[in-house]
Amino acid sequence: MKNIKVLGTGCRNCETTAKLITDVAAAKGAAIELEKVTDMAAILGYGVMSTPGVVIDGKVVHAGGVPDRKKIESWI
Repeated sequence: MKNIKVLGTGCRNCETTAKLITDVAAAKGAAIELEKVTDMAAILGYGVMSTPGVVIDGKVVHAGGVPDRKKIESWI
């Protein structure tokens, strides 16, 4: 099971990113643990300066803007 964190303050792009990740995981039948991180200090702790950011199993894989579906599929 992959641990995925969406880093962001709860803006529309952050919500869209979280939903896309959930949708792709469901379509692929992949088990994920999705967590939304909204604490700015925690987000900066990952070195992410622009949100939304995506962290998979402790590694930052995306920052700034909504990732496209193909990119998300490659992560899952």
